[in-house]
Amino acid sequence: MQAAENVTGRVNLVGADRATLAACLAQAGVPERQLRMRAQQLWHWIYFRGVQDFDSMSNMAKPLRAALAERFSLARPEIASEQLSVDGTRKWLLRFADGKEAETVFIPEEDRGTLCVSSQVGCTLNCRFCHTGTQLMVRNLTPAEIVAQLMVARDALGEWPSPPDGRKLTNIVMMGMGEPLYNFDNVKAALHIVMDNEGIALSRRRITLSTAGVVPMMARCGEEIGTNLAVSLHAVRDDIRDEIVPINRKYPLAELMAACRNYPGLSNARRITFEYVMLKGVNDSLADARELVRLIRGIPAKINLIPFNAWPGAPYECSDWEQIEAFAEIVNRAGYASPVRTPRGRDIMAACGQLKSASQRQRKSEVAA
Repeated sequence: MQAAENVTGRVNLVGADRATLAACLAQAGVPERQLRMRAQQLWHWIYFRGVQDFDSMSNMAKPLRAALAERFSLARPEIASEQLSVDGTRKWLLRFADGKEAETVFIPEEDRGTLCVSSQVGCTLNCRFCHTGTQLMVRNLTPAEIVAQLMVARDALGEWPSPPDGRKLTNIVMMGMGEPLYNFDNVKAALHIVMDNEGIALSRRRITLSTAGVVPMMARCGEEIGTNLAVSLHAVRDDIRDEIVPINRKYPLAELMAACRNYPGLSNARRITFEYVMLKGVNDSLADARELVRLIRGIPAKINLIPFNAWPGAPYECSDWEQIEAFAEIVNRAGYASPVRTPRGRDIMAACGQLKSASQRQRKSEVAA
C-alpha cells in the first residue's frame, strides 16, 4: 500500500498499513533494526489513540517526532458540512484532498451505533430508486479515505482511545455511496485496518458489506474480508430487477442466488441479509412476497424490508404501510426474520438511498494530471 500525499506535500499516514508505516519511517531515517517497533508505535497512536499530531506521541524522542512532522501528516478530511436529524442521526459531508466529496452517516440506536460508510464518490450502478445512483461515478475512495470516515466519526463521538466496552460506534455498514465490490482492493485494505485488534479493533462480526450483486467478487469478499454480507435484492423477478437494479442485466437472479448459496462461511450463525426496498405497485405484491420466500429457500438469511425514502424527482412511491405489514407476515410465516427498517435521518436526507454529493466526474486529462 502507498500512503497518500496531501495538498501540503506531506504524506498522510492515516490509512497506511504496518508495512507502509515502516517504509515511511525508513524514509525519515529510522534505522532498520527499529522499524518494526516504531511502526507498531505509530500504529498505536494513529489507530488506537486517534492522535492528530506527532507531538502527542510521548514515547518517541522529540527529534524523531519533528522528523515525522516535517514529512508526514495525520490529516482528516475536511468536514464540508454536518447535519443532525431530529432522531439523533448525524450526517457528515467530507471533502477530500482533491476536493471531491462523500457522505457518512452515524445512526445511534438503543443497543448499537452504526456508521454507514461510503466506498466511492458517486456510483456506477444507477439503481432507479436510489438518489446516489443519479450521480455519475466520480472515483473510488482510497483506503485512507474509507478509514478516515470512521476516524472523523470517532473524533466527533469522543471515542479515543479505542474503548473496549461501552462504545457509541459499535457497527459499520458499507452501505453508503458506491458499490464496495467495485472498489474491492481499497475496501479490503481499509477493513483490515479497521478490524485489527491492536487499533480500531472492530470485529468482523460487526461489519456488514452490502452489494447490489457483483457476483464474481462475492466469493472473494467472503474469503479475503470475511465480514457479514448484505445483498440489495429489491425484486424477485428478472424483468423488474433489470429495471430497478440494472446490474441484474449482467448478473441475473439465478447467478446471484447461486453466489449467495456458496458464500464462504455461510451458516445459521452467519446469515446473509437481503435488503428489499418497498416500492408501491412495483415489487410489493403478496405474490412477490411468496416468490421471495421461494427464491431464498435454503439460504440462512434475514430480510430487511425498507420503506422507500423519497428524494426530489424520485420516480417511485413508498408502499402503503398495510401492504408492507402483509408482505412481512408472509415472509415471517415462512421462518425468516423480516424486520421493517425504521427510516432514520429522512429530514437531513441521510436515510437509505438518499446519499449524494455535488462532486462531478473529472475529465480523463484531469485524472491523469
